[in-house]
Amino acid sequence: MLDHPLLNNIAIDAGNVTNEREGQSKGSMPASISSTSSGNTEISMATKPEKTKILFLCTGNACRSQMAEGLTRHLKGDLMDVWSAGVEPHGVDPRAIKAMAEAGIDISAQESKHVDTLDGIEFDFVVTLCDQAQQGCPFFPARTRVLHAGFDDPPRLAAGSRSEEEAMAHYRRVRDEIKRFVEKLPLTCKLEQDD
Repeated sequence: MLDHPLLNNIAIDAGNVTNEREGQSKGSMPASISSTSSGNTEISMATKPEKTKILFLCTGNACRSQMAEGLTRHLKGDLMDVWSAGVEPHGVDPRAIKAMAEAGIDISAQESKHVDTLDGIEFDFVVTLCDQAQQGCPFFPARTRVLHAGFDDPPRLAAGSRSEEEAMAHYRRVRDEIKRFVEKLPLTCKLEQDD
C-alpha cells in the first residue's frame, strides 16, 4: 500500500495497480511508476483500448447473423463488442441454436431484433451476411465501414431435406464457414476497408 491519503486502498504489485477497498476489487490495470525530479512518485495508469464495435446484419436476424454474433462474442469478445440485427426480424431459428450448442456456444438467450433498435450505437464495422441485407442495408455514419460477407441460407437449404440430420448438415456447414470468417477478425474487416 502507498502511504498517502489520496492513494489509500491502492496496492501496486509487479506494475499493476489494484483497488483493494474492503473486498471491492475492481480488477487491476497496467501502471508505470516513476520518480520525478522533485522526488515525488508518479503513477501513470494505462487506459484499455476501446473494443471494435461490429454489427452483423441479415434479413431476418434468425440464423446467420445470430451465429456470427455468438461466434464473435465467444472467440473475439476480448477485442470486439458485437451485435446482430435484421431488416425484417423473424425470431431466432431453433436449428441455429442447436448447431451452435453442438459447438459449445449457447445463443438461446439472443433475440432477433430490427436494426433500427440499435440506433445510436456508432459501429466501426457493419457486415452484411446475405445479399438482401446488403441491398437493403440502412444508412450508417461515414465513420462506419459496411462490408459484405455472403453465406448460404441454412433454412432455405434445409427446406428440401428428408430428415432432421440432413437439415442440420446445412446449419453445421454454414456455422463452420462463419467461424472461419470470425477467426480472421478484425483483420478481415481491415483488409476489406483498405480495398
